Amino acid sequence: MLSHERVWAAIDALAAEHSLSASGLAKRAGLDSTAFNKSKRLSADGRPRWPSTESLAKIIEATGVTLGDLFALVEEHPRRPVGRMRQRRPAVPLLGFAQAGAGGFFDDAGFPVGQGWEEIELPAGAGEGAYALQVQGDSMLPLYRDGDVLIVEPGAQVRKGDRVVVKIISGEVTAKVLASRSTEAIELVSLNPAHPDRTVSTAEIEWMARIVWASQ
Repeated sequence: MLSHERVWAAIDALAAEHSLSASGLAKRAGLDSTAFNKSKRLSADGRPRWPSTESLAKIIEATGVTLGDLFALVEEHPRRPVGRMRQRRPAVPLLGFAQAGAGGFFDDAGFPVGQGWEEIELPAGAGEGAYALQVQGDSMLPLYRDGDVLIVEPGAQVRKGDRVVVKIISGEVTAKVLASRSTEAIELVSLNPAHPDRTVSTAEIEWMARIVWASQ
């Protein structure tokens, strides 16, 4: 039987399968980021509120699934035997690039500080201390598009050719490819041919972290 709880559970499951939070899924679909919040699932008088057919159509298009796939999640999620449930991975902070560029959100090593972050489930293979950054804008096309989630690992060793996120002491945060590195500077190749490559002096770098996974 189709129920309010099952439909919302399917939306949550679809978001998790794409390593997104419910709000991240909403943003990827071009909806308001709060469209799928828990508070939006009940009306002011406490009655269950259903997602609109338009919002369902948009998340189907944004994730590339079919209507049948979504209905399969509606049926599967509440009935899946406990022994077959996928083990939940640790949740990590999810920040936008604008937040990453603002002061006070990171320590000197590039790890997020504080509480109250939106969180997503950590993909397999990411190490301890990893966290998520959500791409904003088109400066990283064609490799990363607006809404994609990057998992970065500040403690991971960075080598030539790695994709990295770099924060400059001015507050700029950018994702590029590390072309070379010396004690004086690093050479960064832009992911988007429309944007220039960069040479950044070591003194200007607040932190640099390797990208270990992308939602794409």
